[in-house]
Amino acid sequence: MAQVKRIRRKVDGILVLDKPRGLTSNAALQKVRWLLNAEKAGHTGSLDPLATGVLPLCFGEATKFSQYLLDADKGYETCAQLGVTTTTGDAEGEVIERRPVAVGEEQLSDALGRFRGNIQQIPPMYSALKRDGQPLYKLARAGEVVEREARSVTIARLDLLELEGDRARLAVACSKGTYVRTLVEDIGQTLGCGAHVAELRRTQAGPFGLGQAVSLEALEQAHAEGGAEALDRFLQPVDSGLEHWPLIRLSEHTAYYWLHGQPVWAPEAPKFGMLRVIDHNGRFIGIGEVSDDGRVAPRRLIRSE
Repeated sequence: MAQVKRIRRKVDGILVLDKPRGLTSNAALQKVRWLLNAEKAGHTGSLDPLATGVLPLCFGEATKFSQYLLDADKGYETCAQLGVTTTTGDAEGEVIERRPVAVGEEQLSDALGRFRGNIQQIPPMYSALKRDGQPLYKLARAGEVVEREARSVTIARLDLLELEGDRARLAVACSKGTYVRTLVEDIGQTLGCGAHVAELRRTQAGPFGLGQAVSLEALEQAHAEGGAEALDRFLQPVDSGLEHWPLIRLSEHTAYYWLHGQPVWAPEAPKFGMLRVIDHNGRFIGIGEVSDDGRVAPRRLIRSE
């Protein structure tokens, strides 16, 4: 008997998931996509399976703007286990070495100060970065170690929240591309005792925080009670990840030409940069960029109904 193909819904918007521990970002995305019965979906950068917290998931037209959330600053709370180093830099790896810990708050606070601001960071082998088309983590699992170039990242906040014995709870605010595992390992090396990430929770991704995040359990319960449509109430607007961008409104006449790929004049536009664009009815229609001649050129457009 032929299997009936599931007809997926056109769903547009961003759902901020509080990712549970143990799931990959893609597994979490596919689970929520199934619950929503959504046609098109994508996430905005991976969280390790060990990590929990803010994972914005983009659906439909929102997937066109996922790159800008991927590039956004992030916030974390992490528990660093001092005195133990592992193969992966977190609790999922095998223990490499154990060392005694004799670290006080003052010594730890001094060490943290060395990692604030712009720093150089070597990405870990257990990462999704690719070398000759192969993810580094696959090479690492095969026992290979390859040279990685140091990258510049910015640590805007690195504060000690609590130190209990050999466990330190830290708050981190950082730029895209920062590996908290590597940060904790480097702090442990500076202290002379080694360290790894025992727990990691993302508290912020761009404009989204834990206050907007919904658990997988809540989504499953809503689905059980009202089906896929019951989850629509958890969706944020398509442009909610870009709300810090300048906003301009186009007239009906101007919006017509802009939506057909033509740069247009907009008197209230800034002199340069990217911006959000709405039409005369206040509907978000895409993002544009101010060109050298002062016109607003379309960059990504929202598909009309």
